[in-house]
Amino acid sequence: MLELLAPAGNFAKLKTSLYFGADAAYAGGKLFSLRSFADNFSREELAEAVAFVHALGKKIYITANIYARNSDFGLLGDYFSYLSEIGADGVIVSDAGVFSTLKRRAPRLPVHISTQANVTNKEAAAFWKDQGASRVILARELSLDEIAGIHAAVPEIELEAFVHGAMCISYSGRCLLSDYLAGRPSNRGECVQACRWKYSVRKKDEVSDSGWLDMEEDGRGTYILNSKDLNMSAHLKELQAAGVTSFKIEGRMKGEYYLATVINAYRRCIDGGYSKEVERELLTAAHRDYTTAYALGQNAKTVNYADSQTKGDCDYIANVVGCKEGVVYAEMRGRFFVGDTLEVLSPDENFLKTFKVERAFASDGSEVSDCKRVQEVYSVPCPFTLHAGDILRRRK
Repeated sequence: MLELLAPAGNFAKLKTSLYFGADAAYAGGKLFSLRSFADNFSREELAEAVAFVHALGKKIYITANIYARNSDFGLLGDYFSYLSEIGADGVIVSDAGVFSTLKRRAPRLPVHISTQANVTNKEAAAFWKDQGASRVILARELSLDEIAGIHAAVPEIELEAFVHGAMCISYSGRCLLSDYLAGRPSNRGECVQACRWKYSVRKKDEVSDSGWLDMEEDGRGTYILNSKDLNMSAHLKELQAAGVTSFKIEGRMKGEYYLATVINAYRRCIDGGYSKEVERELLTAAHRDYTTAYALGQNAKTVNYADSQTKGDCDYIANVVGCKEGVVYAEMRGRFFVGDTLEVLSPDENFLKTFKVERAFASDGSEVSDCKRVQEVYSVPCPFTLHAGDILRRRK
C-alpha cells in the first residue's frame, strides 16, 4: 500500500500535514534530529503526537538521524526506550552506533535507515535488512532503474524515496560546507544553508587586489551551489513500479501553507493521477526551479543559478478556524481587503473555489475594510461551508 509521508516541524504542522492527506508524518524530538532549528517536539509533545496520529489511523516516525559523538550515547538509550513506550511507529537513523543502541534498548521499534546513510545499491539495502532494518530511505542520487534493481534484489525491505522539496548540493545531504563557513555542523542538525548564498570571488596577492567580484557562470547568476527543488509528481507511478511504497516530502522547516499546498497536490496525484491541476498547484507556494534530479538518468542541470528561491503564485491569507451560517472565521496570515477575491485550499470539494470579500468584521464586531492585524480572527460572509484547517489564499 502506498504511503504519503509528510514532514512535521511542530504540532501545528503535524495537524496540517494529516488534514491535507498525509498517511504518515515524520518528526523530531528536541535532540538527535537533523533539523535542530525546527520547533520540534518535547518528550510530552511526542507522546501527545503519537496518540493524536494513531487516533486518526495514521503513523508517525521519529528522527534520530544525526551522526553521533560519544557524548550523545548517555541519553540515546533512554530516549529510544521512551519512544518505544509511547508507541512510535518507527525511528529514522543514519549512524551505525545509533542503530546498534536502538536495537539493543528498543528492539520492538521498527528502524528506518535515513537517506543520510547513502543507500545507493542492493548490497547496502541487503546489509541493513540483515541487521534488522524494516525500511531504507533511498539516496536521492538514484535513477528509477537503480531503484528497481534494489527492489528486485531485496524485496523484503520497504523502500522510501523523496518525491518533493529542497535538495542539497552535497551527496545525500552529507555536507561540511556549513560547518566550515559558519561553525554549524549540518550532520548534527545545524545547517546554515550556505549552499543558498550568493557568492563573490577575490583575487589578492603581493602585486594586486581585485576587490570582491561577482561570481557568474555563463552569465546566468551567482548561486553556484544552490540546487533546484525536487518534483517527482509526474513520475509517481514509475516510482511505484520500481518498488517504492513511501513517497516522502521534504520540509520540516517549511510553513503550514507550503505543507498544505504540496501535500494536497500529492494526495490528489496519488488518488487521481497527475494532471495540469497538480502541476499548477505546485507553483502556488514558494519554491526553486523544479527538477527530477537523477530519477530519469544523469542530469547536469540541477543548479538554480538565478536566485535563492522563487515566490509562489499565491499569497497566504488566512487559516480557517470555523464556519457557521454562511460566515467563515479566518485567522489572518496575510493582509487582505474588502473587494479581494480569495481562493480556497482544501482537501475536499471546496478546493479552488473562489469568493469575493463583500464585508469583513474584526473579532470585536467592528466592520473593517482593511484586514491588517496578524492573527486577528476576521469573520467574512462565504457562500461555501468551509472547515477548520482549510486555508484562504489570493492569486497574484
